[in-house]
Amino acid sequence: MNDKPGNINEKSYRKPVRFFEDSGTVNPEAAYYVLLDNVTNTKKQDIKTMVDLGRYFSMFAPRQSGKTTFLKETCRLLHGDPTYVVILLSFLDYKNLNKDSFYSLIEKNLYGQLLDRLREVRCEKAEAVNQFIESHHLTDHISLRMLFNELNRILQFKKIVIFIDEFDGIPLHELENFLNALRTLYHDYKELKQKALYSVGLIGIRNITKLVVGGVSPFNIADHVELPPFSLKNVRDLYTQYTAETDQPFTEEAVKKVHEETHGQTWLVNRLGTILTVNVKPCTIEPIDEKDVEKALQILMREKNDHFDNLYEKAKLYKETFVEIVFDNVQYLAYDEEQSWLEQYGLLKDENGHAVVANNIYKSIFVKTFFEEVNAYEDIPPQRYELPGNRLDMENILLDFEEYTAQIGVQAFYKEKKPYEKTGQFLLTAWLYQFVKGGGGELGYEVKSGLGVMDIMLTYKGYKYIIETKVNRQSNITRTLKQGIAQVAGKYLASEFYHEGYLVVFDTKTPVGETCDPQYFPVGDKKVTALIIAIGRVD
Repeated sequence: MNDKPGNINEKSYRKPVRFFEDSGTVNPEAAYYVLLDNVTNTKKQDIKTMVDLGRYFSMFAPRQSGKTTFLKETCRLLHGDPTYVVILLSFLDYKNLNKDSFYSLIEKNLYGQLLDRLREVRCEKAEAVNQFIESHHLTDHISLRMLFNELNRILQFKKIVIFIDEFDGIPLHELENFLNALRTLYHDYKELKQKALYSVGLIGIRNITKLVVGGVSPFNIADHVELPPFSLKNVRDLYTQYTAETDQPFTEEAVKKVHEETHGQTWLVNRLGTILTVNVKPCTIEPIDEKDVEKALQILMREKNDHFDNLYEKAKLYKETFVEIVFDNVQYLAYDEEQSWLEQYGLLKDENGHAVVANNIYKSIFVKTFFEEVNAYEDIPPQRYELPGNRLDMENILLDFEEYTAQIGVQAFYKEKKPYEKTGQFLLTAWLYQFVKGGGGELGYEVKSGLGVMDIMLTYKGYKYIIETKVNRQSNITRTLKQGIAQVAGKYLASEFYHEGYLVVFDTKTPVGETCDPQYFPVGDKKVTALIIAIGRVD
């Protein structure tokens, strides 16, 4: 008898049962789902602990980052204990409601969930509650407080927990009254173990604890919770669920690449999961590897979708700040208004005290879009600048850029009569973008090098072009040139093992329109070509 045991263990692709959710709230029965790690307050207490302690808390996170999914799963877990009555409200479409409609909708949703839960756990007080709420209607914040005062008397052994999703949608005319009602209830029952309204969580895209209404913060009694992105483990666990259903694995390098490029943004992780398994490598047990992730990233960054459309509109609102963060080592300032908005939209994060774009995908998509908007090129074919051996005539490229800056005018380089440092670097990078927009190379900005962070690195047909930019505000430009040359030669050329680099100095002391010839500086076996571009005001 000739058995062939090898055939027993052979695997074949199986059609998946679930999918990667990239269009709404995750249903764990229909889509792959993992519970987020480390959702805690500043005391490192998780949501369950805070609820058990009767705490009020706020949670904010950008849209499509998993807030609602997390809330629904938290409700399900809490309802494993019959003493909890968890009510999930949403103010998503409430912004333009008048007071009567606002409280009427709260009444309808709150009362329905309250009675359903009390009857589900066979609470003997369910009928008493029903009789009370039939005659008690919510008309304002006072009636809201009276509701919980009475429920506190009727329900002595149940703990009502209210989560309000999309709290940002509350009508502004009711914001102060509503928060003050919650604040009063918190203080009135803070010392009591038996209380009907036991815990409250307000969830939105804005940090509610920072709100100041009427000169005070009406919700300063709350803990603050930030919803984190997916950890590397979360990404691995999510993709492993697909592997368990189909037998198609993800290599560890692929998982790390997805996490690195997305920084764990939940929508991006799920969208890449779809592209990888449906578009790049479908219906096979061949492993999804790092090269497949690269292909998926290119597909993702070319597509139009609501996620990118919405974020782009937000990025445009604070374009200068966004660009400055991309091109500079900007300090993170928790109370800077523009940084705060960019953070709340999910475009910015605090990384060791520096404000940085939330992930590489957002940085690449929106900066390239801004490049297209400024039209900082003349549709010149790159071949016009090619030298023998596929090298670029970078000197003439920079001279043509100098001519371009004279055409657009000096005002582009100033903000409130002060030189705006990053305009020059942004426009120069946009000018160089014409050499890579067709896929002929790569353009990096704020590129990490062995000895620092270089401003611009263009890679074209295998050759690297390293460019440092400076703004000169001093009467004597020599010092600025000296500093820039030392950086290019001593740091960037040395770490990249290249012998030639470029320095572009935007000079506020030379009147705009004046042209300057390139200057050449040998530094040992290296050469730095410097070009001074005049951006001095003439008014």
